[in-house]
Amino acid sequence: MENLLLSFETILNMKTLLILLCGVTVGIIIGSIPGFTITMGVALTLPFSFSMDPVNGIALMMGVQVGGSSGGLITACLLGIPGTPSAMATTFDGYPMVKNGEAGRALAIGLWSSFVGTILSGIVLVLMTPLLAEWALDFGPWEMFALMLFGISAIASLSEGSLVKGLIAGVIGIAFSLVGTDPLLGTSRFTYGFTELLAGFDFLPVLIGVFAFSQLMADIKKPANTLDLKTDSNVSYPILKTIKDLWTSKLNVIRSSLIGVFVGILPAAGGSIANILSYDIAKKFSRKPETFGTGNKDGVIAAESANNSSIGGAFVPMLAFGIPGDAVTAMMLGALLIHGIQPGPLLMQNQPVLVYGIFISIFIAAIFMLIVQSFGIKMFLKINDIPQHVLIPLILMLCVLGSFAVNNRVFDVWVLLLFGLIGYWMKNSSFPLPPFILGIILGPMVEQNLRQAITINSDLTVFMTRPISAVLIVLAVLSMAYGIYSNIKGSKDAEKLLESK
Repeated sequence: MENLLLSFETILNMKTLLILLCGVTVGIIIGSIPGFTITMGVALTLPFSFSMDPVNGIALMMGVQVGGSSGGLITACLLGIPGTPSAMATTFDGYPMVKNGEAGRALAIGLWSSFVGTILSGIVLVLMTPLLAEWALDFGPWEMFALMLFGISAIASLSEGSLVKGLIAGVIGIAFSLVGTDPLLGTSRFTYGFTELLAGFDFLPVLIGVFAFSQLMADIKKPANTLDLKTDSNVSYPILKTIKDLWTSKLNVIRSSLIGVFVGILPAAGGSIANILSYDIAKKFSRKPETFGTGNKDGVIAAESANNSSIGGAFVPMLAFGIPGDAVTAMMLGALLIHGIQPGPLLMQNQPVLVYGIFISIFIAAIFMLIVQSFGIKMFLKINDIPQHVLIPLILMLCVLGSFAVNNRVFDVWVLLLFGLIGYWMKNSSFPLPPFILGIILGPMVEQNLRQAITINSDLTVFMTRPISAVLIVLAVLSMAYGIYSNIKGSKDAEKLLESK
């Protein structure tokens, strides 16, 4: 209790609170710009933390991370372009809600879901850090492969329309993910002499190309009078109605937040996987799964609760064992090491004030994020008042800058263009984009963990004799079967509806 009170005294001063507020504001701005990732934002603030004491330095980066994770929903909802990779699934229902005239509701629900997800992950972080971190260390390549396989199984349920086309899109995505250097042998494959391809296609230009560039190309083709969305920029969504929306979906909020925490704990998983995995599970548990993708609030709630709750999860292994859960916590780990602080089992004993300070920072950052975005919703809605002939070139410029800034090379701009054309073709040919992106994200992880597991032990029965791995594989099979069943049932219902007309 004494250490907790000292932590409150350390955090609750004007300087630290101002640093947190600045970090959150910068994070929201960076997260809302397609191409400027949270990792990039935290990397930009890292040098500033060196001149601060450890608590203020971590508070600054914490603010950027929390704000950035929520900021991605702004363009995801208003433009159909995820501001960050972890807001990818938010576009599936957030953008249709905006097109249906519910822009204020979409932003408000996404914001409050992010807030609740962050708070719940902070509570889990405080109460269960040692237990969850120890459990996460039981995840070997067998369990990681099974988890990624479970994620891949979402392709079946994300295949709106034709299941065959959805599976083809997923396979194409996995094929593109194989380009680069073999993760175990170190040999190049499918590079065709291009040295830039030795590291494979960077995910960020691919994501921007598939979602943003293809959407801009589609918008350019439309007549000017069809581009206006059904929004009223002068009206935001009431807080009481937002809370009521979340209360009616409270099980979805809690489930998605816990999924985000769980995925965040696993090294190299992160908000992108939590975002898509929770969306898929919410769709499977929904009484009306056919409404997902048409503007269902539960889709936005699931996606935003999970990507923000993964923040607290990523801190669990970093604080307890010195193992960063994602790229952002890796940079925070580096900042602590520069200050001479070694995260690990003894951190709670040696630096209790710092640890409790990190816990408190998460909650305060979540509150600041809620306040800043609540006051900014009306301003965000004005994006839809900008004429399309001005908005489209501006977004395209930001997309190009974001792609170039990843590795400071023009090659990534060509990647943006290539996958923009692929995404545009897939849209016109009725191939769903989510399975394609899912294949690109999870393909390398599935391959690497499968090959590592086989290298360690060639006996494939090990996947079923290890309890966690076996449960996840069974869930993956059931998930795939349910997705196939839902697609077939949906097709039959559509045929009956057409026949009745």
